[in-house]
Amino acid sequence: MSSKYVKIVEEIKNQLTNGTLVAGSKLPSVRQLSETFGCSKNTVIKAYSELEKEHLVYAKPQSGYYIVNECRISAHDPAMIDFLSAGPDNNLIPYIEFQHCLNQAIEKYKKDIFTYSDQQGFHSLRSEIVKNLQNSQVFTEPDRVVIVSGSQQAIHLLTALPFPNGKKNILIEQPTYFGMIESLHIHQTTTFGIELSMNGINFDRLEYIFKNNDIKFFYIIPRFHNPLGHSYTNHEKKKIVELANKYDVYIVEDDFLGELDRDKKSDPLFSFDTSGRVIYIKSFSKVFLPGLRIAGVVLPAIMIKNFLRYKFSADFTSSVLSQGALDIYLKSGMYNRHLKKIKEVYFTKMQLLKRCCEELLPQGTHYTKPDSGFYLSIYLPEKVSAKKLALLLSEQRIHIDDTNRMFLSEYKKDNLIRLCISQVHDHQIQFGVEKIAQTIALLENKKHYHTSLI
Repeated sequence: MSSKYVKIVEEIKNQLTNGTLVAGSKLPSVRQLSETFGCSKNTVIKAYSELEKEHLVYAKPQSGYYIVNECRISAHDPAMIDFLSAGPDNNLIPYIEFQHCLNQAIEKYKKDIFTYSDQQGFHSLRSEIVKNLQNSQVFTEPDRVVIVSGSQQAIHLLTALPFPNGKKNILIEQPTYFGMIESLHIHQTTTFGIELSMNGINFDRLEYIFKNNDIKFFYIIPRFHNPLGHSYTNHEKKKIVELANKYDVYIVEDDFLGELDRDKKSDPLFSFDTSGRVIYIKSFSKVFLPGLRIAGVVLPAIMIKNFLRYKFSADFTSSVLSQGALDIYLKSGMYNRHLKKIKEVYFTKMQLLKRCCEELLPQGTHYTKPDSGFYLSIYLPEKVSAKKLALLLSEQRIHIDDTNRMFLSEYKKDNLIRLCISQVHDHQIQFGVEKIAQTIALLENKKHYHTSLI
């Protein structure tokens, strides 16, 4: 790569950043730039080609090169430590590979993706998802899969949907994913909670709730739970399914991080279901592309017609262009290669976070110990407020979740914080945990000081 080639690329990027060049601006001709930089026309063409690959410029035949859009300076603060955001690591998002798949989808499926399509979802994608699910011990057929606009849509629709058991109420783990709680509030659904810790749930309590509280379905995150990081054993999963069968309760299994599981013997609840009671949600948001807004939900045959009716009222069909591109991405083998890479990255980050918690957190704190996944939670010492801790840390540009939104009102606690590893860099983890530990100690010492004055 010649130095003049680099200079041309950098100069145009600088002009984009400072606003000299804006969307639609015409760039100097190849001849003009070659004279300005004293280089060959081929060098200029190479520079423009590079900018085209980055989607900063585009060529008009017989006209020249033009700016696609303004450059925006990244809002990311390198001094910020983000234990809060839960999207995939930005460095792991396969932008270029997926762009190829989008282009291929437009070329291959153009007659299908720009017209109204199968409401249940692109059949080719449903078939690919079925093949992909076999790796997770979920065996089904395309006719039982519905493509939805992200797992949140599946949750929202299922919350409102009448179920074959004729029951009305919903059971959730406590704490749990805040999006589920939000859907329950919007639909004003009577909701019961069951406390979850890294030791699991109380099965006597679960059976009592199933038996006595008209439970339509039990929403459960089986692996790498949000926010605790907890995973059920196969024995526990089997027992939950058996109780659901005994008391005519459905299970909504949100296995959104299941593909990060390194234990090849770990199975979803779906694999223990023999009577069509487990509804399995397959998300691509956390391990792949959040903005894709594509997920698959495996439904009992008896529920599909009604589910599609409710989905039709929400958005008719999920983005068919996204479906076509994802179909090609899965078919190509790119997705499995991507998974292999990210499994190691997140496992390594989680081991580092656990080691830092073990070495640095003050006495009186306890932390969960997930094998992998995105989330680890810390139980704070008595009288140390999660809200206050989060506020003090944010002033130091360290962001955590105080988990308040993950509890039903009767279960709310102000002593639990969640750390998410997906957006934080390896080299930031130790420093971040040190600051968290220091701020916990500061709050605890203030409490002891005030107590001693009383």
